Amino acid sequence: MSSITGWAAGAAGQPLKLATFDVGALGAEEVEVAVDYCGICHSDLSMINNEWGNARYPFIPGHEVVGRVVALGAQAKGLSVGQRVGIGWTAESCMHCRPCLSGDQNLCAQSVATIGGHHGGFADKLRAHWAWTIPLPEGIDLASAGPLLCGGITVLKPFLAYDIKPTARVGVVGIGGLGHMAVKFAAAWGCEVTAFTSTMAKADEARGFGAHHVVASRDSAAIEAIAGSLDLLLVTVNVPMDWNALLNTLAPKGRMHVVGAVLEPIPVPAFALIMGQREVSGSPTGSPVDIARMLDFAARHDIRPQVEMFPMANVNEALQHLADGKARYRIVLQAGG
Repeated sequence: MSSITGWAAGAAGQPLKLATFDVGALGAEEVEVAVDYCGICHSDLSMINNEWGNARYPFIPGHEVVGRVVALGAQAKGLSVGQRVGIGWTAESCMHCRPCLSGDQNLCAQSVATIGGHHGGFADKLRAHWAWTIPLPEGIDLASAGPLLCGGITVLKPFLAYDIKPTARVGVVGIGGLGHMAVKFAAAWGCEVTAFTSTMAKADEARGFGAHHVVASRDSAAIEAIAGSLDLLLVTVNVPMDWNALLNTLAPKGRMHVVGAVLEPIPVPAFALIMGQREVSGSPTGSPVDIARMLDFAARHDIRPQVEMFPMANVNEALQHLADGKARYRIVLQAGG
């Protein structure tokens, strides 16, 4: 029997319990990875609690994995046993549909997420397709790299997709798990960065991440004062905002890009778009090539998520810490503890 042992969700809202699952023989194009570190993302909480209605129990959460290749399927390519690799939100895609063949494998309708119907990284090991098992570049900090594989590529994707220039003025709404990484990436990209936060106590911290300006996101006068100035506004929060006021911060041809999973519909006033030829868009994570580019960029500029470390055995405590809003700003589980 080939098995995986990890901390599994058995039902919505229940604590994770250590369990062992028979996962069968390694697929021809699969890679088996021993887990060294795994980040905890808010998406893990959402899946554990079935907030999106698509969880399939039991499953092992965790999709920000840093580890080592321990086994290769007969047709796995480009990797070697012992190699340091990362696995993010996606574990596999079909590799033959138009998005896959176009290099947009993250948009594959048949893609399989690393969690939910698939066992993730709160475990001793996990499996993924070789193309989604991303080699880690030299110089990357292994302990803090996990959150880059989901949150990092999520916030960098619009820069890659929309050819954001270093001369752009970029706003980041929310200085949390996603937002603090967005500020770091935008600043390293060369942009002038304005951070929006509901807690001005984070202002100095936001500047430390690279923000040039900090604006109170609930202060309508402060937001109005920067109207028409931003080329890109990156929304990383999942709560309702004054969307009309935020849209008005965009310069002509500016773009508001949403990566936070706002559960309520976002009202978009037509004239706010039409008169300034503005755009509203969103994106998930990125393709394997996007992730590799993001990791290379992070290593070159020493971009590290700010993390708190927990032993893997304390995963339920770590999840509660995140649920209570106490994480500053990402949580990483270390295997063997």
